[in-house]
Amino acid sequence: MSVEALIFDVDGTLAETEEAHRQAFNAIFEQYGLDWHWSIHDYTRLLEVTGGKERMRHFRDINGRSEPDDAEIRLMHSQKTDRYAAILSKGALPLRAGVKTLIEKARNAGLKTAIATTTSGANVEALCQCCWGLPAGEIFDAVAAGDEVEAKKPAPDVYLLVLSRLGLSADKAIAFEDSENGLRSAKAAGLRTVVTPSAFTSHQDFSSADWVVSSLGAQNLPPLLSL
Repeated sequence: MSVEALIFDVDGTLAETEEAHRQAFNAIFEQYGLDWHWSIHDYTRLLEVTGGKERMRHFRDINGRSEPDDAEIRLMHSQKTDRYAAILSKGALPLRAGVKTLIEKARNAGLKTAIATTTSGANVEALCQCCWGLPAGEIFDAVAAGDEVEAKKPAPDVYLLVLSRLGLSADKAIAFEDSENGLRSAKAAGLRTVVTPSAFTSHQDFSSADWVVSSLGAQNLPPLLSL
């Protein structure tokens, strides 16, 4: 089957962003005087919960806390998003190996490129400015973010939304993911999926992926992506 579009997850797939997210969360916790501090080990486990606000609520609940309440978590998360953007504005975060070249080759070959992510649209823009110096709309033909759908990954909603925006059926696209929840989301939407495990997800189960590769360098890509 021919390929007409490549659809990318963001965090961990385009770039190793999770450490920047972790630092932003911890900065906000300190700002609010919370005795929360997410270590790398903590955050690796917390990534099994998709969505930043959802992750904070989960951490509150499993620790038997009643505060912060949901309204305060929404406010904290908004400020965390600003802190994350400030970290990326320093421009020190590179794309993962092969990502930039793959997207350039795909666009030059007439393929559409898109984003399907659990993160917010604001975080997508921050990453695109950091890594490309361009708004997301100049790199990707469609963007679907977690705050636009009812259910986040592993539900298929965000992939179904981006396929609708592209005007394509699932058999015409390939998804790129780094996590088990992302893989489950893409497969539930009917997409063939390439997984590049990230620093925070290498221990997860990717047995249902069509391809698992160490990076998106040309030498690792499946033959149908020889652009």
